[in-house]
Amino acid sequence: MATLSDIGLAAALNIITAFIFLLAFAILRLQPFNDRVYFPKWYLRGLRASPATSGAFVNKFINLDYRSYIRFLKWMPDALKMPEPELIDHAGLDSAVYLRIYLLGLKIFVPILVFTWAILVPVNWTNKWLERTGTTFSDIDKLSISNIPQGSNRFYAHVVMAYAVTFWTCFTLKKEYETVANMRLHFLQSEKRRPDQFTVLVKNVPPDADESVSEAVEHFFLVNHPDHYLTHQVVVNANKLSKLVEEKKSKQNWLVYYQNKFERNQSKRPLMKTGFLGLWGEKVDAIQHHISEIERLSNEIAEEKENVVNNPKAIMPAAFVSFKTRWAAAVCAQTQQVRNPTLWLTEWAPEPRDVFWQNLPIPYVSLTVRRLMVAVAFFFLTFFFIIPITFVQSLANIEGIEKAAPFLKPIIEVKTIKSFIQGFLPGIALKIFLILLPTILMMMSKFEGFLSISRLERRSASRYYLFNFVNVFLGSVIAGTVLEQLDTFLKQSVNKIPETIGVAIPMKATFFITYIMVDGWSGTAGEILRLKPLIIYHLKNFFLVKTEKDREEAMDPGSIGFNTGEPQIQFYFLIGLIYAVVTPLLTPFILVFFALAYVVYRHQIINVYNQEYESSAAFWPDVHGRIVAALIISQLLLLGLLSTKEAASSTPFLLALPILTIGFHTYCKGRFEPAFVRYPLQEAMMKDTLERAREPNLNLKAYLQNTYVPPIFKEADSSDSDDDDDDDANDKKWEKDNVLVPTKRQSRKNTPAPSKMSVGSSPNQQDIQAKDKP
Repeated sequence: MATLSDIGLAAALNIITAFIFLLAFAILRLQPFNDRVYFPKWYLRGLRASPATSGAFVNKFINLDYRSYIRFLKWMPDALKMPEPELIDHAGLDSAVYLRIYLLGLKIFVPILVFTWAILVPVNWTNKWLERTGTTFSDIDKLSISNIPQGSNRFYAHVVMAYAVTFWTCFTLKKEYETVANMRLHFLQSEKRRPDQFTVLVKNVPPDADESVSEAVEHFFLVNHPDHYLTHQVVVNANKLSKLVEEKKSKQNWLVYYQNKFERNQSKRPLMKTGFLGLWGEKVDAIQHHISEIERLSNEIAEEKENVVNNPKAIMPAAFVSFKTRWAAAVCAQTQQVRNPTLWLTEWAPEPRDVFWQNLPIPYVSLTVRRLMVAVAFFFLTFFFIIPITFVQSLANIEGIEKAAPFLKPIIEVKTIKSFIQGFLPGIALKIFLILLPTILMMMSKFEGFLSISRLERRSASRYYLFNFVNVFLGSVIAGTVLEQLDTFLKQSVNKIPETIGVAIPMKATFFITYIMVDGWSGTAGEILRLKPLIIYHLKNFFLVKTEKDREEAMDPGSIGFNTGEPQIQFYFLIGLIYAVVTPLLTPFILVFFALAYVVYRHQIINVYNQEYESSAAFWPDVHGRIVAALIISQLLLLGLLSTKEAASSTPFLLALPILTIGFHTYCKGRFEPAFVRYPLQEAMMKDTLERAREPNLNLKAYLQNTYVPPIFKEADSSDSDDDDDDDANDKKWEKDNVLVPTKRQSRKNTPAPSKMSVGSSPNQQDIQAKDKP
């Protein structure tokens, strides 16, 4: 059983590891040849140039100014200097609100630390219960609720503290929810014009034998939104084209590599094998092979572009429809269009950077089946993953290892080795197991068919959090107690499960302390070092980079990684709230994580991360909901724990807490969540009015015309510099398909004529007939 000295050793190891990472970063960031790795955001914005481009040759690679090394920790206060409004302008609202999650952790747990250490620690420590029972215990157990005698009136202190923790957490959550909601509305009101403010995504367009999808969309919106419809762009299936373009880019990179290799040694032409991964097959000239492959792919790309533009089967029953005002787009996005609620489905269009184009061609009718399949797969992934988790947790049980392998006992009993096994190894082993999980969960979300990157990340984050709760938390708590008596556990009634888990929670405090130190302290410090991007950048820079553009593409600024970062934070909220009353010793470790992570990620957001999209903090309701869920879980588990302590007089007082918390969540959901799923018409009208006053001659159609053209068309155009004529023809064909031909349907006679603002839309049938008369 781990002691305070074991925890001290683990803390020392992780503090030293974190310090080494931070020291290495502080030195590496000063070197000119690493500047693009640690400040890529400024390069991408054209606000930073490579340092030491002149002077001595060595100055281009190594910083010889000794004064800069004296101030090597200056990056920490620099990361905190930028005010939040400036941070929003610099990095976007998503990044600023993401940082507020760490601040929320500090706001919640600092007062909790003060009160639990001032009240509960003395209450727990001044008992002799563990000594009288004769059980094996450590100083950590003496500081926890485990040291309170059965049926003691001292449990009232824990009940009162549970209420205090709940009320303080709910108060802080409400204030933060209100603040973020106001920040979001202010951001939407003051933000510059964006295409998604005027655009809705229309799905499940019904088929029509007389009209193409593009004709049907324009006809429908000219009839039902005659004064507001502006233009539209149909959704096409360009997935095959995307694969061809990506394959061509890969071949071009390899061609550059072999050309650089040949330039360094022109006496020998580079050779390669044409088989799988170059392991077997015919040996050919690598440069000529890749030139011929690029030429072949260029021809296939041109053919596929023509097919996508001209083949009706490539047109999907969906479209991006743009309106003349934000008000009109808000009305369309937030209302039902026809009697049949399964047709003409409208929702806010993601901003162009946020669109996940590969999922747009997925038929609407298949989405339900896909999501059912993913739900079943996720269930099996979650509950079968507990097998390796259980094995990992056995590493924390010295007695179990000695029983399974008696010959290791002399080695394990060495104090340093024993402390290392119990205080460090379980956390790092668990971290390794979880490395591949985010990739698997993201693949599941993509298969489900979500249409924006932000929705993909939010769904992956939700599943990652649930996985952590079942496997990392419940798996860790249950592994050493319940799984050893699996038959008994399975026969228990459902209402006994909180009791079983509650009893085991104090026993696992040591593991979670070590997990926080390994994952939260060392892991966060390792994030700022950016070791993987550093190595990859220098490898690319050495082998592939020929021009400044190549060097810019070699940079990997990355992004926040909401699908992995947010569930990690939420897991610390869960652990902190559960152990706040049970084992207050854990709270300081949580606070160190929140403080360190806030500084580190603020620096990364300012200097490194280049966020792929802007959702205007649409993820905040998920953050709020998961913290409330963690609070309810902590209350239920404390209720189960006290029910085993024969505290019949104090335990019933806890029954009201989950009810009050659920009521609080319902209130917040009704009061604040609409600001994150709807756009108030009043706000939209105000912004439209202000824009018309400032820019009365704005050509909005020109601004929106090709905004939602799949970016793969632009990539294909840029990669085919020799096919400019074909590209222009395809572009004109794309625009022609969106400026529609007249329809033969009689209902089209009722379609209003286009307004001056929507000039370029197809004329109505009466105008066509008038022009045809001699």
